[in-house]
Amino acid sequence: MAAMEESGVRVLMADRPGYGGSTRQPGRTVADFVRDVEVLADSQGWERFAVVGGSGGGPHALACAALLAERVTRCAVLSGVRPRVVTLPPEEDFRGQLKQLGSDILAQVEAGGPEYPGAPPGPPAWDDPDARARLMTTFADSLDGWYDDQVALSQPWGFAPESIGVPVGIWYGTNDEFVPEDDARWLLENIPGAQGHQYPGGHLPGIATLKDIHQWVSCQVSHEA
Repeated sequence: MAAMEESGVRVLMADRPGYGGSTRQPGRTVADFVRDVEVLADSQGWERFAVVGGSGGGPHALACAALLAERVTRCAVLSGVRPRVVTLPPEEDFRGQLKQLGSDILAQVEAGGPEYPGAPPGPPAWDDPDARARLMTTFADSLDGWYDDQVALSQPWGFAPESIGVPVGIWYGTNDEFVPEDDARWLLENIPGAQGHQYPGGHLPGIATLKDIHQWVSCQVSHEA
């Protein structure tokens, strides 16, 4: 939050369908989220805006850059994944796997651990109301958003990264526990003009890198969706 406030940008953070209070959209693709972003930007009166997406949100930010090119000024991707078409287990089996993984993550957090492995030093996640809300929304209240994300990311995204024409920055850590560096390399090689920014650390960076990202997107715009 401090990085956002110090950058001077206005930030709109939207739940993807199935997360938090957002209605689920079964069978959604990555590209389907673009319409939601467009509606939200219209509600704020934003004609032009930047987009930022981290981890599984990276492809969704790239979708906006590809399909809303006339409105998106810049697109920043943090620890984002590359396209992969894979076959997932049957829904019941896959949901069982996600449930077990979520239970394991919550157990570690309840025992005093951080919100995610390799998180910057700070208070235990369970003592942070915001972190606790994020964890419960993703892993306990409902698996719908997480499940639908995995399905969307395992099939064609609905746009070609090679078609993106707006400035794109790719941030990736030296020791990401979840996304291999090859994913960042693929994005840099396949998105025209994409700029690479490697930072020391894991899947999510410290505040200095977050400030760099917000400063980068704010070079040409005062809004971020």
